[in-house]
Amino acid sequence: MLSAFLPSAGRLVPLPAGEPLSRAVWIDLFQPTPDEAAAVAALGLDVPTLADMEEIEISNRLYREGAVDCMTVVLTGHSQTNTPISGPVSFILGPDRLVTVRHHASRPFETYPTRADKFALGCTRSHAVFLSLVEEITGRLADLLESAGRSLDTLGNAIHDTPRRSRAQERLEVALRQLGREGHLIGILRLALLTLDRALGFYAQNDRDPAQDNTVKALRRDVNALEVHTDFLSARIAQATDLTLGMINLAQNSTVRIVSVVAVLFSPPMLVASIYGMNFAHMPELPQPWGYPAALLGMVASSAVAWAYFRWKNWL
Repeated sequence: MLSAFLPSAGRLVPLPAGEPLSRAVWIDLFQPTPDEAAAVAALGLDVPTLADMEEIEISNRLYREGAVDCMTVVLTGHSQTNTPISGPVSFILGPDRLVTVRHHASRPFETYPTRADKFALGCTRSHAVFLSLVEEITGRLADLLESAGRSLDTLGNAIHDTPRRSRAQERLEVALRQLGREGHLIGILRLALLTLDRALGFYAQNDRDPAQDNTVKALRRDVNALEVHTDFLSARIAQATDLTLGMINLAQNSTVRIVSVVAVLFSPPMLVASIYGMNFAHMPELPQPWGYPAALLGMVASSAVAWAYFRWKNWL
């Protein structure tokens, strides 16, 4: 899908139908068709394929051809199953327009057109659109990190408040899966920030407008601060995961201990029963009228003594 925008009264508006594509200051290609890629190529801007965008070499992700900068970063996205995903996004920045190429849905590209006039640089030039769009992306990544932090707060409270008995292990296993999900999301955000910082560094080397230096430096400071925040959240996830695994082990050990104690409680009665179950010819207690009650009493007494001993040792 091709979406084109042009500046109007300080804002970005969709390119009217029938207007030439050359008037657009920003062209967004979402899963472009061959015809859409050819229409952009006619403007002198080559559209990379998904295979080209997925190349991991820096020389393939960040390069300059004449007056056009080509920068590919990995950004987060959303899916129909609400599962965190990521994918490459290419920024093709020329003197007159910016072209973005992506193959997954990413919210900043949907919200930016309606907010383009709220950024200090405006949206009348391609470089201003690029930096404003990066600022929108950075804000979105910051929101996702804050959401992850709140989720970790909730999970931490759930882990610490988990009861020691009924359904404790089930709740801890659910918390462990949620921690894994948050860890996956934070890993995606960390990669997005890393590639975004590299793209901004590459752009700063080729930038010809000194008036934008402060904006680029501010964006890089924001990105670096968010990278530190992701490291902090990663450490919190590791700590919470260790705590959850430890509590699961304690719950399992408690269950095994109870089973072991119950088995030991029944051992003395089994010993008494096995003694009187032996087939010897002379067992004086067998013909006595008190023999059977005495055997039952011995079984109960032996279990009671074992139970009292375990309680005294705090094993129960």
